[in-house]
Amino acid sequence: MPGTVNLHRVLRAPAERVYRAFINPHAMAKWSPPDGFYATYEYLEPEVGGTFKASFTNFTNGQTHAFGGEYKELVENERIRYTDTFDDPNVPGTMEVTVTLKAVSCGTELSIVQEGIPDMIPVEMCYLGWQESLAALARLVEPEINQ
Repeated sequence: MPGTVNLHRVLRAPAERVYRAFINPHAMAKWSPPDGFYATYEYLEPEVGGTFKASFTNFTNGQTHAFGGEYKELVENERIRYTDTFDDPNVPGTMEVTVTLKAVSCGTELSIVQEGIPDMIPVEMCYLGWQESLAALARLVEPEINQ
């Protein structure tokens, strides 16, 4: 049965900066891959109905996992909903990711729900990967550099 991961984090950054980190392919390549991987974004069209194509490459063994999806909902600085499908036919199904941003006194409350995780991907490993990615996201969006 497909799995679900729920994540929650508060970032010391405005919602606009966090939102931008989810729709900019260069930012996504920097923070989205878990530790030990690097990302390549072939394209990313941040509009409802727009699509993206990316891959994560394992730095140790060079193995690449390609995936893509479609943006289903974009509410600037508040909500992003998109699908994710692996290119590998051995990893079937379509996942749906919902990202919710809420301005709070110290920055942005970030909630992520990833549903439909294929059975062959252990949910706990998916959760750990997201934790690593969200730590990298914080390192990208929290610094206030005005130079």
